[in-house]
Amino acid sequence: MLSVHQWKEATMLTDIDTALDIKSVRIIDYATSTNDFLKALTKEQMQEEGFAVYTPNQTAGRGQRGNMWESEAGKNIALSMVFYPDFLPVSRSFLLSETVALGVKDALETAGIRPTEIKFPNDIYYDNRKAGGILIENEITGGVIASSIAGIGLNVNQDVFLSDAPNPVSMKQILGRDMNISLLLQDIISSIRQRYSLLKTGDTEVITRDYHDAAYRKSGFFQYRDANGCFTAEIVRISDDGLLHLRTDRGQERAYAFKEVSFI
Repeated sequence: MLSVHQWKEATMLTDIDTALDIKSVRIIDYATSTNDFLKALTKEQMQEEGFAVYTPNQTAGRGQRGNMWESEAGKNIALSMVFYPDFLPVSRSFLLSETVALGVKDALETAGIRPTEIKFPNDIYYDNRKAGGILIENEITGGVIASSIAGIGLNVNQDVFLSDAPNPVSMKQILGRDMNISLLLQDIISSIRQRYSLLKTGDTEVITRDYHDAAYRKSGFFQYRDANGCFTAEIVRISDDGLLHLRTDRGQERAYAFKEVSFI
C-alpha cells in the first residue's frame, strides 16, 4: 500500500485513467449505480474476480435500507467490484462483508484517516461521523455464494452535503486538504483484493478479529433501539452469519440481524 509520505506529496491528477496504475479496472464517465452497471456487465460477459468499475459521477447510488447516497460529481468515489466466493456457504456470508470493509479501512488509514471504524454492518466511520458505506449484493446458488457485487461509496473531496443524512463527513473535511482520488482509488482496490486473498485461503480468524477490533463502539455500553424500545448494551461479537451479539447492562445476551437493531 502507499505510504503516508506518498499521500502527503501527491498532487491532484485530472486524468484518472492514466493515473491509475492497477489492472482490471474500468472507468466510466457516469452511472446511475456502479453496482447495477457491473451486474449488467457480468451478465453480458463474466469478468475476472476482483474486476472493478469506477465512476466520478454516480447519479443514483444506493445505500443500505434502500437509502440514496449523495455524491457530488468529481468529488467522491463510487466503486463496485465482483467476486465469486463459491467456497463460502451462505451461513458464513458476512465474512465477505467484513473483508471488503476491512480493505476500505486499510486504505483509509494508510491515507491518514485514523482510526477508521466500521459501524455494523459495514458503514465506514470516523469520530462518530459517516465517511462511506458498502452495499453487498449476492447471488446464491446451491447454498453458496455464486457471485457477489460489492459497492463502495466514499466521501472524499466534497465540502458541503445537502441531503438530510445526519452525520456525513469527507476525507477532505477530516484532513483539511484535497485528496488524490486516483491514488486513493488504487489503494482501496488493492487493499480489498489483498483482504479477499486472505478469505480465499481460509484465514477467517484474522478477518473476524480485525473486524471486531475495528468495530464502532466496540468497547463499553451504549444506547441501542430494537422493536421493543431503547436499551443499554455492549458488543460481544459479530458472528459469521451477520448477527450482532449484544449484552445488556442487566447481563442479557441478544442477537440481532441487520435492521433489527439501531445505534442511538
